[in-house]
Amino acid sequence: MQEFGEVGGQPTLLVVHGLFGAGRNWRGLARNLAKDRRVVTVDMRNHGESFRDESNTYRDLARDLAKVIDEVGAPCDVLGHSMGGKAAMVLALEHGEQVNRLIVADIAPVPYEHSQISNVEVMKCIPIDQLTRRSEADEMMAERIPEPGVRAFLLQSLILSPDGNRWALNLDALEANMADIVGFPEVSGRFTGPALFLRGGKSPYVREAHRPRIESLFPNACLLYTSDAADDN
Repeated sequence: MQEFGEVGGQPTLLVVHGLFGAGRNWRGLARNLAKDRRVVTVDMRNHGESFRDESNTYRDLARDLAKVIDEVGAPCDVLGHSMGGKAAMVLALEHGEQVNRLIVADIAPVPYEHSQISNVEVMKCIPIDQLTRRSEADEMMAERIPEPGVRAFLLQSLILSPDGNRWALNLDALEANMADIVGFPEVSGRFTGPALFLRGGKSPYVREAHRPRIESLFPNACLLYTSDAADDN
């Protein structure tokens, strides 16, 4: 957990990263948002420097976030992206007293058909103990992951160290839990607080067809579309 700014007149903002990410991905935004409030970023379980666990369901992640909020002080405003957006939604639905306002970036409370297993498989195939430069891994990944931006994002989690190279990801757990990660759990109840759903104009992750599901769970939701923005994660 990393904190920016100081407690002010607004609730603490908790920022929750997406799959294969880490709290560090949000440092720049967190610093900008911390001018009049405290902003907290976290590494989710099995990501970054957080703890490792065999399970990675959204109820797991929501309980982890609830513990963070207990520590920093409830209620918090919560901003979640991708996997973190789903975790934030489950947090709001099942621990609603801890969430003041909810912001969900480019994801909906629905299961998706795509999988990130192929990216996990590529990362697991890299002989990281033989690497001396990150560019070597990039060359190995290029045949199966042609998009330079995707490779660069994944390689942020490759730690090259004299003490031993490693991934800052529990790839085995993410692979085993991928069905849960691309899915969305059965939930009851609703979050009646303010909720903002952001969608990149070129992104396929939040569609107009998802609006009824969003509004059934988040009756005070507002959907905002940003043109010329796409999701690479």
